[in-house]
Amino acid sequence: MAESSLQTPKETRRQSKDQKFTPDFSGLLSEDQFLCSICQNVFTNPVSTPCGHNFCMKCIKTCWGDSEQCHCPFCKEEFTKRPELKVNTGFREALDHFKKKSGLDKPEVLCDVCTGVKQKALKSCLDCVMTFCKSHLEPHNNTPKLKKHKLINPVKNPEDYICQKHRRSLELFCRDDKTCVCMVCTVTDHKKHNTVPVKEGIGEMKSQLEKTRTEMQHMMQYRLKKIKDFKGSVELRKRNTEKEIADSVEVFTALMRSIERSQAELVKAMEEKQKAAERQAEDLIKELEQEITELKWRDTELEQLSHTEDHLQLLQIYPSLCRPPHTKNWTDISIDPHLSVEPVRNALSELQTSVEKMLSESVSTEVKRIQQYAVDVTLDADTAHRYLILSNDGKQVRDEKRKQKVPDNPKRFNGCTCVLGKEGFSTGRVYYEVQVRGKTDWDLGVARESINRKGKITLSPLKGFWTVRLRNGNEYKACADSPVLLSLRERLQKVGVFVDYEEGLVSFYDVESRSHIYSFTGQSFTEKLYPFFSPCKNDGGKNSAPLIISPVSKTE
Repeated sequence: MAESSLQTPKETRRQSKDQKFTPDFSGLLSEDQFLCSICQNVFTNPVSTPCGHNFCMKCIKTCWGDSEQCHCPFCKEEFTKRPELKVNTGFREALDHFKKKSGLDKPEVLCDVCTGVKQKALKSCLDCVMTFCKSHLEPHNNTPKLKKHKLINPVKNPEDYICQKHRRSLELFCRDDKTCVCMVCTVTDHKKHNTVPVKEGIGEMKSQLEKTRTEMQHMMQYRLKKIKDFKGSVELRKRNTEKEIADSVEVFTALMRSIERSQAELVKAMEEKQKAAERQAEDLIKELEQEITELKWRDTELEQLSHTEDHLQLLQIYPSLCRPPHTKNWTDISIDPHLSVEPVRNALSELQTSVEKMLSESVSTEVKRIQQYAVDVTLDADTAHRYLILSNDGKQVRDEKRKQKVPDNPKRFNGCTCVLGKEGFSTGRVYYEVQVRGKTDWDLGVARESINRKGKITLSPLKGFWTVRLRNGNEYKACADSPVLLSLRERLQKVGVFVDYEEGLVSFYDVESRSHIYSFTGQSFTEKLYPFFSPCKNDGGKNSAPLIISPVSKTE
């Protein structure tokens, strides 16, 4: 008598659809704790008494009957008032999970032949397409013809386990169509298909399911790790932000102290100069008052002399009184009412020096920080204009003003002497440094992958370029949508380029002086970015020096 435990795809799909995740509470309880102490079977609708014991709702109600006074069948604790019974949902979830794990949650299959009270089925016959209990299965055990029937473990719908087209049992699995088939199918619709016994096919499917499950677990583990990484990054960023805030507060506090100190020194100097001017004015006024007093006395004597009748006295005194008194020439003596700007200029100069020092220290710290994101950049020969010559290591590029024999391709610039880096990036932060010493013209920055590479190009963020440039040896510009003229104290020798993709930031630094040049902020990057270089035209040898990608030497 043949038996099999085959499952059809239809039943597999049905079971998969019915599956629902339930927390595994059952691992916390022993098997005995899932048995009702009254009926000694697995709980059905478990309820809890006030004393904390669990029973099947039907069992406890039967035990108590209609009595108002009742007790716990397990511990015998008496309740003066009949407790209101409610299903213990938490315990029922654990119970349901236990039933699933132990196979007790499968619906009971009943005999198709029984009349009245149906008995539990023992087997299903795929030839009879019926399910039988132990007594009704007896003919299949004794009748020679029925012994040849295909019997399987009891199922509710035996019809699902036979081929609907040929009315034969589904004994084979078609690997091509991923479905169960009968023997007749293998010589008709599935004649040239790869078929195997159902057991083997189910084994393969289970193996594949296990492989898929393993992959899913790896995916979950990876995502859990990413969550941990993200949380760690957020926490690290929080600490860095707190440090940056503290550092910024310290810088601005020092700046305000410097301003306050400069202001105090300036006020003090101005007050001292005012006091000096007041003292000078007092001395001059005192001297003038003395001269006025003497002149008044002389005037009085002259007036008296003019009225005298003593001519001899007049002749004798006149020479001494007519001589002008000894006084100062006040023509060129004055007090400047305007305050000298020298104290203000000196105070502002000291303040500027202090601010520049703090700014330099801040930028130097920033450069140290971004140098940790240094990447190895190599020039991509497939993108280089045919006038450009690249070094063998891909770290230098210059214009020789003569065509190189290179194949044409969509990636190559053919109108402007430009080249891209091989390494593109679409996430994270990158930093690299380029030596520009000895050049009169150049362009540096990053460009998005989809930029126009043919004919004349315009360097601007709207066109997919974020760059700075030098022209005529001393004209520096940031190629924003509206170009920005840059005022630099020193001629650039080495330029640092930093990109924060997620932040939408492209910054340029003077590596030698550790100073900031320019930043494109608030950009929105949606595709891969590549380092961008243009050594510009040779200009008769005046601009023959190469652009050199330099190794990053981290600042100590």
